[in-house]
Order: sequence, then C-alpha cells, then structure tokens
Amino acid sequence: MSEVSVLMGWSIATIMDVARSSGGGTPSKSEPSYWDQGNIPWVSPKDMKSFFVTSSEDSITDKALVRLTLVPRDSVLIVVRSGILSRTLPVSINKIPVTINQDMRAFVPKQGIDARYLAWQFISKEREILDSCAKDGTTVASIEGPALASFPMAIAPLAEQTRIVEKLEELLSDLDAGVAELKAAQRKLVQYRQSLLKAAVEGALSADWRAARHSYDPSPPSPFLRKRGSVGFAHQGVMDSGFRENDRQSETGADLLQRILTERRARWETKQLAKFAEQGKTPPKDWQAKYPEPVAPNITELPSLPSSWVWASLDMLGEIASGVAKGTKRAVAVVTREVAYLRVANVQRGYLNLAQVKMIEATEADIRELRLLSGDVLFNEGGDLDKLGRGWVWRGEVPECIHQNHVFRMRPYLDATPSELISHHGNTFGKTWFKSAGKQTTNLASINMTMLRAFPVPIAPEAESVEILARLTPALDATTEQQKKCRTWINTIHRPTQKHPQSRLRRPARAARSQRRTRQRFAGTHPHRTDRSR
Repeated sequence: MSEVSVLMGWSIATIMDVARSSGGGTPSKSEPSYWDQGNIPWVSPKDMKSFFVTSSEDSITDKALVRLTLVPRDSVLIVVRSGILSRTLPVSINKIPVTINQDMRAFVPKQGIDARYLAWQFISKEREILDSCAKDGTTVASIEGPALASFPMAIAPLAEQTRIVEKLEELLSDLDAGVAELKAAQRKLVQYRQSLLKAAVEGALSADWRAARHSYDPSPPSPFLRKRGSVGFAHQGVMDSGFRENDRQSETGADLLQRILTERRARWETKQLAKFAEQGKTPPKDWQAKYPEPVAPNITELPSLPSSWVWASLDMLGEIASGVAKGTKRAVAVVTREVAYLRVANVQRGYLNLAQVKMIEATEADIRELRLLSGDVLFNEGGDLDKLGRGWVWRGEVPECIHQNHVFRMRPYLDATPSELISHHGNTFGKTWFKSAGKQTTNLASINMTMLRAFPVPIAPEAESVEILARLTPALDATTEQQKKCRTWINTIHRPTQKHPQSRLRRPARAARSQRRTRQRFAGTHPHRTDRSR
C-alpha cells in the first residue's frame, strides 16, 4: 500500500474513522413471508450497475428486517465478494433506504463526511484496495473486512469535499458528452461507409471518370446483345459504338460479360473433354448442346445502372461450390489428412477473422477440389440474419485451406471482374436481397446454391472497375481506421462491461482531442468525392 500524503488542512483517516460499517445477509428463501409482496429493496452485486442505486431486483418484507440492518440513504455500498472483484470494485450510493446481502458492505458516513466524496475516494483507490485487501484462499474473489476497515484515505475539510465532488462531476459530465459525440461519429462513419459502398457498386463513385473518358452513341445494342438477351443475360442501356474486341479501354460491361460467358463455356467444354478422355470415350455427337446455360438474373425492381454497365447473375460470373461437411463418415480404408478449413465464424462482413482457424480431416480429392485460391469470393450460408450471405475475398492468407459446407465460394472465370467489388455488393445490396430470397424461420435464415447462382451483380467495364477500386480502397481504409480509433477512445473512457462512473476516469484530455479530430476528419468526407491528396 502506498504512503498517503495530504495537503494542508487535510487529514489521514482509516475507513472505520470516517464511516460506520455494516454487512448484510439473505433471509431464508423458503420463508415466503420474508419475500412475498416485499417493498424494502434488498441490494446484491447484480444491482450495482450505476453510481446511484434507486431500486433493486429483489425486495423483502418488514418481517425480514429482524434479520437485517436497514441502511440509511446516502450510504456508500461496496461489493466485497464476487468474481467481478478480479477486474473492478463496484461502488454506489443508495438514494433510498436499503438492505444488502452478504456479498455487500455498507459504509454510513459520519458527521463531516460527504457520501459522494467517500465514494470517489473508494473509486480512486480501486486498484490499491483490490491489491492490498484481497482475501487469500477463497474460490470467489473477496475483500478482507478488517483490511478494508483500516485502509487509509485522505480527507479534506467538508466544504472542500463538496467543491471537489462538484468539480469532478462537472468534468465527468463533459466526458459523457464527449463519449456521446464519439458514438454519434461511429454511427455517421457506418452510414458513410454504406453510402460509399453503394456509390461504388452502382456507378455514382466513378460518374466523373465516365464523363471524362467516354462518349456514348445512342444506337441500339448489337445483334449479339439482342441474341444473348433472348437466353437470359440482362442488358441495360445503350452500348459504346466505338468498342473494338482488343481495346479494353472502350469495352463496356456487356462486352466484358460476353468475354466471361465465352470463358465459362470454354472451361465447361475443357472439363467435358477431359472426362471423355479419362473414360477412354469419343465425345458423342452434339455433346456441346448439353452445356448448362447460366441462370438469368431477375432485374425486376433492381436499381438503374450507368448505360455502360450491365446486370449479370453470380452464376454467369464464376464457379460456385459448397464445402466439406464436418463429421463426414467414410470407409475405414479411405485415407485422410488434416487440413485448415474456414468456418462461418471466420468469414465476416467485409473481412476475414483468422484468429482461430481450425483443422478438419479431408481426403486428397476433397482438398484438391475445395482448396481456396486467391480471388475466391466467400459467402456464408446463414444462421442468424447477420450471418446471411456475409462474406469477403480469400487472398491466400493460409497456405493450404479449404472451406466447410456452410461457406460457399465463387471463383471468378476472369479477374476482370474484381472479387472485392462483387463482395462489397454482396455485403451491401446483398444483405437485403439474401434476406428476401432466403429461407427464414424465427431469427434464422439461410441461402442455398440455387439462390446464390441467381444473385444479381452489376458489371462495370474492366477499366472502370480498376478506377473504382483505386478510389474505394483508400477511402474504406481511412474509414476503418477512424472506426477503430473511435472504439479505442470509447473503450479508454468506458469499460465495455460496466456502466459505472469509475469507468469514465480515463484520460479526459485525450478524449477531448479525439472528438475534435473525428469531427474535423469527418467534416470533409462525401461518398461521391475522393480527395487523393488526403
């Protein structure tokens, strides 16, 4: 215990010198007359959630008072036995007469002692009390009564006690206002992030880029586009009449989709020919006619897109696969080995949480088939609504990793459709779309492969997609950094598990500076403008 030094006019006193202490107990629960229709508050550690106690979850009757002491209002209540003492010391002031249980201690201030001043003394000495007054040899964290009673405190004259409390509470009020501003900034950052993503995947973010680089011809779509439209790919707007097959800079979204669909068919044909060769068979006549056409997107009620963009289905853009099922039963002779695999918990909305990547037994065939490759877009099957369809992009973070059957992966046929943009679209527009398309029960929802194949995705020209990512990525990174700072500042001021006044005594000056920085940084942001000089 550190030596206590005091100012002139102050004094050093133990807790027993400045307050009368009393304990509590629990009237027999088997005696209804102690509890039924009781109106006297009976405070236990679960009621110590705020600085001022004005009620309790349980109440006792007058009959139970024969076994307990009624603690007068404006006493200081402290938890002396609870697991929470390993982290913090709950301190409150009761604003009504109460009784307490055996895990509590009440201190009734003597004349010349302000209850609030005494409470703040306990709070300011929290760590010293927990370290020096802890009871040894107990299974539940506890404070030794005699040690606490003899704990020294600095006591100011009564008038000065009042001034100290008033000033401290004024500063804490300012700190609370700062926390409120930080939380408001958090909400605005979330809104900004959503509007930024929406602007990116619907073309507003790159509107100035299109205006500067393209001029459009209002002529009808090409015969190819009319033909493809008859089998189900969605065309919207007019196409660039200056498109040339080898000129990617003038390529439109529809032209890009044509390339993707050509690649899709070519891959299917290659796989079919490999199967025939493996079986020693000659490809039958008209085998190419069995090509499975991609699912057409339903563009009814979808947002309008720039004229050079086009709606496609996820099935058009990449190969979609489910993963390995946990607990799969196999024949004894089947050889397996352990391999890392992604679970729903690993795939978050807009990022991967790889703090805990588990292992699973899988065959070599499963590992070859399900091994994730850089650029794979991941989608969660569901569970609760927050998990439905959420996902992100795999970039080879684990050398050899597969995915479970509750995580779908989509592997783009061409890298001209940036995986990050597809995933951003899935995490914004898709959040609502999957909810309406998925199977739902109470608080639970799920999607399947059929629904995922039909998911509509906007396709921009390749050159424009590159520009969108160049603008979007640094803006999102800056937003993420600001969100992290807000969380850090709030957690510095408030402990996340306890709404208690001592949790606010954390560097108020830093909090005030953080408010100003957040307001200044946010004031200059706009979802349709990117200032690269920042």
